[in-house]
Amino acid sequence: MDAEPPTPLLGAKALDEPSVFLPENLLREGRRQRDRPDEAVPDICLLDPDGDIVRYLTRTGQAVEHAGWACYHTTLWDFELSGRRIGVVGCAVGASFAVLIAEQLAVSGCDLLLSVTSSGMITALGAPPYATRGPASTTSRLVTGPTRQPHSSTSSTVHSAGSVSPS
Repeated sequence: MDAEPPTPLLGAKALDEPSVFLPENLLREGRRQRDRPDEAVPDICLLDPDGDIVRYLTRTGQAVEHAGWACYHTTLWDFELSGRRIGVVGCAVGASFAVLIAEQLAVSGCDLLLSVTSSGMITALGAPPYATRGPASTTSRLVTGPTRQPHSSTSSTVHSAGSVSPS
């Protein structure tokens, strides 16, 4: 005879069975419950843990909410950078949560996911910018390193010409 579990939460568990909480299942049910279309996300997406990029893009009217993103706890924003559609999710903080968002983006069509953090300058490389803008026929970005002041926030600016700089 099996011993009673110390709490009902531990009883009747099939721990050797695969999880039903698969990213595609969560999104399918989210789309159904939120009446969202089954629409692929951009093939390149960003995780913006601080939310600085999302705040700038939405404040300046450069991003629109992705109609098909069905995750309950985040919003996927679409914007254009050098003629390419990019998706960005702000404030996805915490390793397990960020992994869930990454898995949901992957099953939704994202082929390249970048996480943009604000670690600051680790090694002095000289005065920013660290990369120069290439010829007009190439896709390159001008990335400048923000200098954080104590108790101030830094936000990145994505310019329509394709460069990124602090605002």
